[in-house]
Amino acid sequence: MESTPSRGGLNRVHLQCRNLQEFLGGLSPVVLDRLYGHPATCLAVFRELPSLAKNWVMRMLFLEQPLPQAAVALWVKKEFSKAQEESTGLLSGLRIWHTQLLPGGLQGLILNPIFRQNLRIALLGGGKAWSDDTSQLGPDKHARDVPSLDKYAEERWEVVLHFMVGSPSAAVSQDLAQLLSQAGLMKSAEPGEPPCITSAGFQFLLLDTPAQLWYFMLQYLQTAQSRGMDLVEILSFLFQLSFSTLGKDYSVEGMSDSLLNFLQHLRELGLVFQRKRKSRRYYPTRLAINLSSGVSGAGGTVHQPGFIVVETNYRLYAYTESELQIALIALFSEMLYRFPNMVVAQVTRESVQQAIASGITAQQIIHFLRTRAHPVMLKQVIGRRKDNSVLMS
Repeated sequence: MESTPSRGGLNRVHLQCRNLQEFLGGLSPVVLDRLYGHPATCLAVFRELPSLAKNWVMRMLFLEQPLPQAAVALWVKKEFSKAQEESTGLLSGLRIWHTQLLPGGLQGLILNPIFRQNLRIALLGGGKAWSDDTSQLGPDKHARDVPSLDKYAEERWEVVLHFMVGSPSAAVSQDLAQLLSQAGLMKSAEPGEPPCITSAGFQFLLLDTPAQLWYFMLQYLQTAQSRGMDLVEILSFLFQLSFSTLGKDYSVEGMSDSLLNFLQHLRELGLVFQRKRKSRRYYPTRLAINLSSGVSGAGGTVHQPGFIVVETNYRLYAYTESELQIALIALFSEMLYRFPNMVVAQVTRESVQQAIASGITAQQIIHFLRTRAHPVMLKQVIGRRKDNSVLMS
């Protein structure tokens, strides 16, 4: 998060959400090497690399000796020098490879031996199982299918968002409320008072679900060590979850107390389903499996059809019963009418100015309306574009 001065003299807060590579690049070499001791981590990092960097890693994966830098440079044509520089810097920053002096004084490149060994295991098999087998627990009498897991994940995450907009029926744990405050998404006006949403929180609510979860987990990871948690342990577990099978149950046997506590936090966020706190098995949800790719846009969530129609007079019709969606619309518009399954609002100069003063940008409002546009409205927009293209041709 950073603040920039606006024309009115106020500091406007902008959410900055780092992707996986940027986050890992900020970790110490010791932490990175410990992370690469887990095959799931190596595979997750490899999966998010650019195509050129992936190509280099695969070509060097089974080489035990360093290659001359000049030889590696010849693998890329000159017109792709920019991509070459970016991939070279990325692999060095993530400690996936490093330089080594060759006989004769030449500089060579070699993969990090820890990363190389565990990526081989991840790709070819072998090593220890990433999770304990649940066959010894027997069949689950309360097994969950994929639709029920999707519904559970959506409901749990919406509780967090409802809590942020001040819905009286929404309640979260003290740990989660504290983390929302530490992340700058909520704050208390006076000590002892319930927290309320901040300008950064307004912007957070306009993000899509994968980006929201990734941003929130980044804040969680940044404070993990101060809460006595092992950053490497919980990061490795998150990467392990990203390779889980949706609808399959996994055992909690062998987990440390710290990891079991982390599992309860994931349960509250909707990333895993666990029927009871002391249950010996859990089910990863779609949110957990797609978590690490949330910022890049590759990750998905439960599909929800659009419900908003906007007229040229800035009147807005939202066909929804969701209290959360209605509260979001009210952040940048004036509510006119409310019916059982629809609300009518007006986007005015004053409502937009108030939203901008809270830190919401015009681009975020447009993005919100576009991503939630009613299917009928989308067809009309596409039809107009086709008509215009015919006229121009």
